[in-house]
Amino acid sequence: MLSFLIIFLLPVFVGAGVLAYRGGPTRWSDWDRTVMSHLPPAAQHPDARILVMSGRTRGWKGVVAVHSWVVVKGENERAWRRYDVAGWGSPVRLNWWPPDLWFGEYGQVVVDISGPRAKALIPRVDAAIRGYQYSHEGDYRIWPGPNSNTFIATILRTIPEAEAQLPSNAIGRDFRPWPYAGLTGSRTGIEASLWGLLGIKIGWVEGVELNVLGLVAGLDLRDPGIKLPAFGRIGWPQTTATAATQGAR
Repeated sequence: MLSFLIIFLLPVFVGAGVLAYRGGPTRWSDWDRTVMSHLPPAAQHPDARILVMSGRTRGWKGVVAVHSWVVVKGENERAWRRYDVAGWGSPVRLNWWPPDLWFGEYGQVVVDISGPRAKALIPRVDAAIRGYQYSHEGDYRIWPGPNSNTFIATILRTIPEAEAQLPSNAIGRDFRPWPYAGLTGSRTGIEASLWGLLGIKIGWVEGVELNVLGLVAGLDLRDPGIKLPAFGRIGWPQTTATAATQGAR
């Protein structure tokens, strides 16, 4: 019991303190609209591209979770397409916000694929967006899902070649409407999960993860680090994410 409190609950309380100290906008009306996108105009970037990004949520949710979204652009398309899921109205939103910003801050790059590889994968991404089963008004549920992270995790499972998963504090990414046991989303490991409320993963991309009520603790094997509730991953810089971030500017 003491170990559980230290590993799963202590980081949440510390995270609440950090968020309170950090401050920042908590309402849409407080968003700094003067911040400009770092992505080049789509017309000046002819290659196909897929970006998955995440950013800290606001309000009480921001203590424990991040929000994620996907940005796509087909070859020679003249506009970026950003897809999110929101908690009101029809969940799936197209271009409601600038492509790489969330509450006036730049998102963390989780996936950045461009060129012929992106061109080959975009049809699957688009099909996953069109076929998302929780796209009707009333389908959204903050916890344990389906929420914004459920949406992006569903897309990532259709492109395992990306060898990526959402941050460990993207609560809702592990939600499924039924108990699941099988390959991880990247197909580099195995997992077992009960509706995203309780689960375990062991894989090269996923590392070792234990999920309790959506809070995840574990180890990153590919880029050594630890994963803590509220904080997500802490450790050795993720070289792929760093390179992707530089490419997005």
